[in-house]
Amino acid sequence: MSKKIGLIIGSTRPSRISPSIAKWLQVRVTQPDLPVDLLDLATIDLPFLKDPAMPADHQYTLDSTKRWSEQVQGYDAFILLFPQYNWGYPAPLKNALDTLYQEWRGKPVSLVSYGNHGGFQAALGMQLVVRGLKMPLLTNNLQISLEKSWFDDQSQFTDVDLALTPYAAEARQLGAELRRRLV
Repeated sequence: MSKKIGLIIGSTRPSRISPSIAKWLQVRVTQPDLPVDLLDLATIDLPFLKDPAMPADHQYTLDSTKRWSEQVQGYDAFILLFPQYNWGYPAPLKNALDTLYQEWRGKPVSLVSYGNHGGFQAALGMQLVVRGLKMPLLTNNLQISLEKSWFDDQSQFTDVDLALTPYAAEARQLGAELRRRLV
C-alpha cells in the first residue's frame, strides 16, 4: 500500500494566501510513490468541539468527526501550513487537531508557518500541541517571511513562484525527509 502525506491548510479566512502557498509546497514536496494531498479546513465541516465525548475516548457521535477521523487515518504523515495570528496559530487548525486524538499519534509532522517574521511564535506554540499529540516533529520546518512587495492590492501573491523561490530548497529537503521516513 502506498504511503500518503496530508498537507493541512490551517487558515480559513476569506482573504487567505495559504492555498497558494499549499499548492506551491505540494509540487516541491511530492516524491515518487509519496503523494501529497491538500486538506483545506475551509472546506472540511468541523464544528467547534461539538462532539460530546473527549476525543481521547474515541467515542465519536457526529458524522463530521467520524469523517474527519477516517480522513486523518488515511495519511501516514502531515504537513501543517498556517499563518501567525497575534503570535499564535489559527483556531480552526487547533480545532481540527483537538477534534481527534489517537489518529494523530506516531504520525510524523512538519510545521510550515508564515508571517511578517516567518511565523516563529506560531510555530513555537504549535510544537507544544503536536508534542502533546505524540506526533514526531520532522527536522525540516519552513518559516516563510512575507514581504509586502510580493502582493497585489487584494493582498494576494503577484507571483507565488518568484516570491517563494528562496524556500524551494527547504521544501525539497522536506520531501526527501518524508520519503526517508516513510518509503
